Amino acid sequence: MKRILIIEDEASIAYNIEMALELEGYTSHHVPTLEEGHKQYRQQDFDFIILDLGLPDGNGLDFCKEVRKDSCIPLIILTARNDEIDRIVGLEVGADDYMTKPFSPRELTARIRAIFRRCEEYASKPVGSIKAPKQQGFELDEDRCTISYQSNILDLSAQEYRLLQVLLDHPKRVFSRRQLLEKVWQDPLAAMERTVDAHIKSIRAQLRQYTSKDLIRTHRGLGYSFDNEVSCDSL
Repeated sequence: MKRILIIEDEASIAYNIEMALELEGYTSHHVPTLEEGHKQYRQQDFDFIILDLGLPDGNGLDFCKEVRKDSCIPLIILTARNDEIDRIVGLEVGADDYMTKPFSPRELTARIRAIFRRCEEYASKPVGSIKAPKQQGFELDEDRCTISYQSNILDLSAQEYRLLQVLLDHPKRVFSRRQLLEKVWQDPLAAMERTVDAHIKSIRAQLRQYTSKDLIRTHRGLGYSFDNEVSCDSL
């Protein structure tokens, strides 16, 4: 049975979420503050996090960033703000999805089910399934959700990890931004194509610490591909 941590300061919203999760067969634990959220996350084993951004003792984005330092646990952000920049920032710091209040608890549980399905698909792939040759220096640890280059673990967010995995799985194949959104983001319609650009920029910055090559190639007007034979002037 999946266990879900709810970090939400509005009791009525938390109650509706708990009831919806119970109907779907999930168990949940609700806390109203980031401090208590940190405590429960460290002490208990959860399968999913529902995180409100506007909490009385801080910003939920900081909690999300901390979680993403060492975990790929699925996470949905809830917020009363509907500005595009807030949605983009939430996705870029590692949230798997983003819902704006007011929202339907049934839609929330549907998105949770979809995210669990995607996670199970990733977990079912055989270890070492990256098709990039070993001499290219990449290693994938699916248990820890990490990718290493030249024996150096890259500091990737959940989306960056999945994005790089897709590119490495298909060397030299050109993916459009929309294709990458559909493969990596749970709700591609909620993300912007420029979000892909921001994640690619971050991955490139990580790789350039260890190589002079630009291993992710930009195809103007088309998208991106992984190419071990490309130099930095192809950016």
